[in-house]
Amino acid sequence: MWQDPIVKETRELRKQYAEQFNHDPDAIFEDIRKRQEKSSRKRVAFPARKAKSKQKIA
Repeated sequence: MWQDPIVKETRELRKQYAEQFNHDPDAIFEDIRKRQEKSSRKRVAFPARKAKSKQKIA
């Protein structure tokens, strides 16, 4: 089966990053938040969307 080298590299990098935090999602999330705070890039936040009402089926 053919494997995309870019996908393979991305998955390996993700694995290495997660290993730094023992695959702890809370620690990974905290690291991402710290990186965002240090970044000079503008963050964009969109307002929450209202849930669509469920229509009754006749």
